[in-house]
Amino acid sequence: MENREKAVALLNSIESGDAGPATNYVNPNKYIQHNLGVADGLQGFGALLQLLPKGSAKVKVVRAFQDGDYVFTHTDYNFFGPKIGFDIFRFEDGKIVEHWDNLQETILRNPSGHSMVDGSTEITDLEKTEANKTLVLSFISDILVNGKMDKLAGYFDGDNYIQHNPHIADKLSGLGAAIEAMAKQGIAMKYEQVHKVLGEGNFVLAVSEGNFAGKRTSFYDLFRVENGKIAEHWDVMETIPEKEEWKNGNGKF
Repeated sequence: MENREKAVALLNSIESGDAGPATNYVNPNKYIQHNLGVADGLQGFGALLQLLPKGSAKVKVVRAFQDGDYVFTHTDYNFFGPKIGFDIFRFEDGKIVEHWDNLQETILRNPSGHSMVDGSTEITDLEKTEANKTLVLSFISDILVNGKMDKLAGYFDGDNYIQHNPHIADKLSGLGAAIEAMAKQGIAMKYEQVHKVLGEGNFVLAVSEGNFAGKRTSFYDLFRVENGKIAEHWDVMETIPEKEEWKNGNGKF
């Protein structure tokens, strides 16, 4: 079984209650947890599931990707309420040993009518994985970290851009309008550091840290790349809790 299938089975077990995937696919002696609301280890994961009201959890994995020892997924959850999440799992010897995630409350439609998870799912261009990862890292570094807005248009095919952020409309012009509107309201969004860039073919996930509206924030951005240009985007933002609230000492990243 591929690591991708093991990760999806573990996520699906949150809804089904099946203990098999946790028993079979997670290293019982090493499970490093980066969700700061969950205690470390497999026991912490189990304790969290015990808190869920019986029958309340819903899990629909919409996309699943594999990059070396990493699997990353894009999931429509009901997990203590409707949420959209990205999960990253690291494998050693076929077992999950580390987990990161980012969760945001679900908003059903954005100004262009897209949900936070709909859109393209087909993985193509496997031979372009590394080039696409390099493109996305350059985009985030140039535009979101360093604010080189004169380079923005070079990353897109004209105005063609499908947007799944719940507050932003399609097209490059929609992104520009949203940035302008935030600036007028005094809402600052600043990416400071990129922690991970993972990809498979035409899909690339970037994990970044920064500030949004004055709060420390974790940004997970998924891009679909087409012919060397950014064509589609999904994201999840999560406020990083204060350190005294952390249930493990592993950090968000």
